[in-house]
Amino acid sequence: MLYAFGFERIGVVASDLYFIDPQPIPGQEGAERGVRLEVRLLRPGPLTGTIYAARPIVVDRPLWRADLLESADGPAGSLDRAHHHPRFDGWDPGARVFDEKLSAAPLEWVAGKLADLDALLAEAKVGRDEAGPHDAAELRNATPDIMAAVRKLLDGVAKGELARPPAGENLTSARVSWL
Repeated sequence: MLYAFGFERIGVVASDLYFIDPQPIPGQEGAERGVRLEVRLLRPGPLTGTIYAARPIVVDRPLWRADLLESADGPAGSLDRAHHHPRFDGWDPGARVFDEKLSAAPLEWVAGKLADLDALLAEAKVGRDEAGPHDAAELRNATPDIMAAVRKLLDGVAKGELARPPAGENLTSARVSWL
């Protein structure tokens, strides 16, 4: 499932995720499941018909990511692998960053990050001019709705309805997600 929230030039997307890294970080072997949330650049595409035509929407490169993940073979809701990626190099994320505050209160931590777009962009080493003049306020106002969507995704993961493994046995690599 994919949720998308769009503002002037900044968007937030969230999706459930099932992931097996073929080259895992030591101590984090095995499948992961959970929710991925990204702050991305957003832009309208050109109209390709009449003034009434549907407008293409481009959800462009990521600026920041939070992965609310847990070991797939562990207890639901543990989020024992929750981390974030404060920076990207193009489309590739930087290293996983673990934060005690993120682990202790993941939803509140992510909400705090989204509520302060200027600080998030500074941490991501992205110029403030990448965002529209009203993006920070609009994102801050939408943060409760975004977090409600993330909570719904996490509940679906905990119930086994989302972030399910792909069919097949003895998988060594998998990524089932929009993001």
